[in-house]
Amino acid sequence: MLFLGISIFLEFLCVLLYAYLFPKLPIVKYYRSKAASEGSKTVSADLAAAGIQTPANQEQAADVAKPPERLSNKQLIFQNIDYALDLYLIYVLTLSIFPGFVFENTGKHKLSNKWYPLVLIAMYNVLDLISRYIPLVPSLKLESRNGLLIAVLSRFLLIPAFYFTAKYGDQGWMIFLVSFLGLTNGYLTVCVLTIAPRGYTGPEANALGNLLVLFLLGGIFSGVALDWLWLIGKKKAF
Repeated sequence: MLFLGISIFLEFLCVLLYAYLFPKLPIVKYYRSKAASEGSKTVSADLAAAGIQTPANQEQAADVAKPPERLSNKQLIFQNIDYALDLYLIYVLTLSIFPGFVFENTGKHKLSNKWYPLVLIAMYNVLDLISRYIPLVPSLKLESRNGLLIAVLSRFLLIPAFYFTAKYGDQGWMIFLVSFLGLTNGYLTVCVLTIAPRGYTGPEANALGNLLVLFLLGGIFSGVALDWLWLIGKKKAF
């Protein structure tokens, strides 16, 4: 109950910060104004609600400017199908291993059965958080479309790696694999989401972001559904 209460409190705190503090940040105002000037209706509505007038708002109010044309959702998804598949496959793999496999097939270890899974989950989350800031370094950011796809597909080698480590490896190898899983999950996610919208106008980038998140959610759902993979190799699975 304590964990649930803290989670609910933090959730409401984030909602309030997003609703009242986030729109007042200068960088948020800048990018929202930029998107509104390119014809983004949702951003224009946010700015109008905040009392901020942009040239797009003023022209629209005067019925002078016509809304700029943008690519359709179908065109956007076909142009970025590889990025969409990247996000889908990233989370299919991650959620098919974590946390179900980590909790059940932890392999040989010297820690208590209660603490060892918590250590693994902590390592995953810490590395996932750190890896999301690695692309801030330009030389460490993977921008190649083919490179991203190869990296995403290569992560599927983690499935046999986890399986054999759980059967024959010790705690060091398991901690390393879980850390690597978190590291690649956060890093590749940020690379895809920051590279895909390049070259598009505000409305197109906004629509593309929504489409990519849709594939991301599909990957999460599929990964959770495939979380039965941790049953492989167990004699008493049920």
